[in-house]
Amino acid sequence: MVKVGIVGGTGYTGVELLRLLAQHPEVQLQAITSRKEAGMPVSDMFPSLRGRVGLKFVEPGDAGLSSCDVVFFATPNGIAMQETRALLEAGVRVIDLAADFRIKDAALWEKWYGMQHACPDLIAEAVYGLPEINREKIKGARLIANPGCYPTAAQLGFLPLIETGLADVTHLVADCKSGVSGAGRKAEVGALFSEAADNFKAYAVPGHRHLPEIRQGLELVAGKAVNLTFVPHLTPLIRGIHATLYVRLTGAVDLQAIYEKRYANEYFVDVLPQGAHPETRSVRGSNLCRIAVHRPQGGDIAVVLSVIDNLTKGAAGQAVQNMNIMFGFTESMGLQQIPLLP
Repeated sequence: MVKVGIVGGTGYTGVELLRLLAQHPEVQLQAITSRKEAGMPVSDMFPSLRGRVGLKFVEPGDAGLSSCDVVFFATPNGIAMQETRALLEAGVRVIDLAADFRIKDAALWEKWYGMQHACPDLIAEAVYGLPEINREKIKGARLIANPGCYPTAAQLGFLPLIETGLADVTHLVADCKSGVSGAGRKAEVGALFSEAADNFKAYAVPGHRHLPEIRQGLELVAGKAVNLTFVPHLTPLIRGIHATLYVRLTGAVDLQAIYEKRYANEYFVDVLPQGAHPETRSVRGSNLCRIAVHRPQGGDIAVVLSVIDNLTKGAAGQAVQNMNIMFGFTESMGLQQIPLLP
């Protein structure tokens, strides 16, 4: 059994982690921290966990995290980097679901996240936790930078065409839509029901913090600079991401065959039949990424459709997938939930 601690278990990512870990056959939940809610039974905040999680929230200093095998940080950006070094020195593995270790250039990270990095030396050690690219590195990692939600959907969609050299990387477009839970569990006017329901809008068009993360991942695969336009949108959904990706092709190719071959052995990437249109509800509550690829009118533009649940494959599910790889478990263990429909 793996002893697990969670730092910051009161948000949507935290409760998703708890939902998945509570039914994982090789996990023993040791502690869930929250300064504000210390002493409160977890099931009082999240009734869905009643009878499945008997722990109370505890102060971080009282959580005994150094006795855990792995600690997940489901915290706002800037928290994990303050506490990771001490945990690593105690022999604890760390999986950070925030962005503290995702971007390898510390100065670039500081520019986009507006704060000074507390441990830039650990950025180099951190393994970017997209299993479909870094599975072997994840196996031996002490520190995992769990990918963001938009970057997961976008990179998995672009990856086969960039790997094969069939994408014109000077002109990539990621047109992405997310449910409201992507904004987190906090009081914010834009996330109020009356603001977000029955509405659809783009945001952060001049630049979103996930842009350098997506670009970094694609450039590592391409081996050269990538020109990417990334525009996120807020949709009246609770959970789900739909990424519509546009790629100018550099040659004639059987797109369907390329995607089916690339992901043939990936448990959590499902390439749909030719002509399909994946829906966000087809992955709700699951760790799946479903992809379809099109070539409208037989032209030189490929349109890739990639859908994930932003809280599962886009956050907590992928974090558990990384944990499974790190500890030598079957990669799908605890993550075989069928998507919820309707």
